[in-house]
Amino acid sequence: MKIVDVTTQVFTYTSKIVYDADGHAHPGPEHEATQSLLRIITDEGVEGYCFGADPEPIQRIVKPMLIGEDPFHRERIWQRLKERQRLHLGLLSDRVLAAVDMALWDLAGRYLNQPVYKLLGAYREKVKAYASTMCGDELEGGLNTPEAYADFAEQCKERGYKAFKLHTWMPPIPWAPDPKMDVAACRAVRERVGDDMVLMLDPYHYYSREEALYIGRELEKLGFYWFEEPMDEHGISSYVWLAEQLDIPIVGPETAEGKMYTRAEWIVRGASDISRGGVWDVGGITPLMKIVHLCESFGVRMEVHGGGAGNLHVLCAMGIPGEYYERGLLHPFLDYEEPPPWLHEIVDPMDDEGYVHVSQRPGLGLNINFDYIEAHTIAKV
Repeated sequence: MKIVDVTTQVFTYTSKIVYDADGHAHPGPEHEATQSLLRIITDEGVEGYCFGADPEPIQRIVKPMLIGEDPFHRERIWQRLKERQRLHLGLLSDRVLAAVDMALWDLAGRYLNQPVYKLLGAYREKVKAYASTMCGDELEGGLNTPEAYADFAEQCKERGYKAFKLHTWMPPIPWAPDPKMDVAACRAVRERVGDDMVLMLDPYHYYSREEALYIGRELEKLGFYWFEEPMDEHGISSYVWLAEQLDIPIVGPETAEGKMYTRAEWIVRGASDISRGGVWDVGGITPLMKIVHLCESFGVRMEVHGGGAGNLHVLCAMGIPGEYYERGLLHPFLDYEEPPPWLHEIVDPMDDEGYVHVSQRPGLGLNINFDYIEAHTIAKV
């Protein structure tokens, strides 16, 4: 079987999510947005799919490399793309590698009529979820005050979530960041939901050592479960220092460049207690599984960053503690249970006990609405 074509199809949809100047998502007025579908097509008629690929690097760099390749040579393809990044990093990002890699895993699962997590080596079919909020905002009734976070945490608890993670206020909000406001929100949530709900904090990512230490000590008093990347992740020594000062587990790195190599350095240096990685951060399922096995070798927990089908299949193939699926980003004004128009159903359905169940469909389990995509296509290359 050989790859005979690689296409990207760009289509429109109506979105209620806007992005601020720093790239954080918030609820907003309805507007037209675009999404893209990557297809990897073989001479046997089997295809693999992934959403979110940038058409330019796919057509300029990826497609010429993939034509004629065996789609089952995922490791070979991933290694070659990784090597190409050295001179093309501005165009060939880890997100591009991730889209290609996930489409290849999807293709393999569709060809073999098996879900990806079983191809990876299945360990479980469901995983606990935590409600992961959008960043704080200034919307009345949104996430604009500590009490608003408490209200939302209570709603999430009633929905069935057993764990809740706050993303607090960040620039470009004029007064943000503010360590005391972050702590106030965390305190309000703890007082509202009680001690039986697991709580985490993912705050501003560029606090100073002293600010991060203050927040961490307050979180320890509140019984928080972990404290996520509160400083610049390029300063590994600052994380070593912070981890030594605090008992609450420090989580990281999340978005730091370097794939499994960076995670190895953090583990060896003791810069975090729980390692972190997601398919979009490190370049796909293939490297994320390398990180899983790296963490297993060192006896270190690894929590997966972000939601989506790729991350869910990895979580259900992990034989080491990877306790939670990050479900979100959530906000009081948005209905997460409503599937996007290009899918017939969401990829991460959650039961009333707070568990997300992995799809048993072949590949990544995407139930794609091809009719919608065709009807709203604006470009296909």
